[in-house]
Amino acid sequence: MKAGYLVVAGAVAALQAAQPAFAASCSGWSAKMEEDEGGSVLTASVCGGPKGDAYLMLACFDKPVLSYDLGTSGQQLEPGISGAFDFKADGKTVTKTLQLEAMYNYFVVDLEKADPLLDLLRGKGDVSVGSAKYGSNSFALKGSKGAIGKVLAQCGKAKPAADAD
Repeated sequence: MKAGYLVVAGAVAALQAAQPAFAASCSGWSAKMEEDEGGSVLTASVCGGPKGDAYLMLACFDKPVLSYDLGTSGQQLEPGISGAFDFKADGKTVTKTLQLEAMYNYFVVDLEKADPLLDLLRGKGDVSVGSAKYGSNSFALKGSKGAIGKVLAQCGKAKPAADAD
């Protein structure tokens, strides 16, 4: 497991613990400092899905890391799995293979700053994230350009948890 995932995992745990407080974020993206065992990390996030319990989260260390929490539909995942997910918005589709971060039961993928997926996520309207095996969730893109831009500006400035000691 890469050390950067641990920092994102802490941010996800903080998001999940404070889930009722984040209910308003289902209408759009926000960028906030999240605490984890390695300190603070700027995380852009949005909730979505039919129950508002699915999350897309972006943090950046040396490279951007996108996390996808399936919400209640992801409760029976097995460690070591991966899946191909289609991200669809504005008539475009970007497919990425995400790996399960078993400790927190969500999927992650490392990206480049110029990744087409980041361009898609900075669009307008909604993005649907889905796969044949795990179903689909929809997320608002309102505010994504600004929130993702703030996180990408921090790339290379934050240190993964393993480097913090």
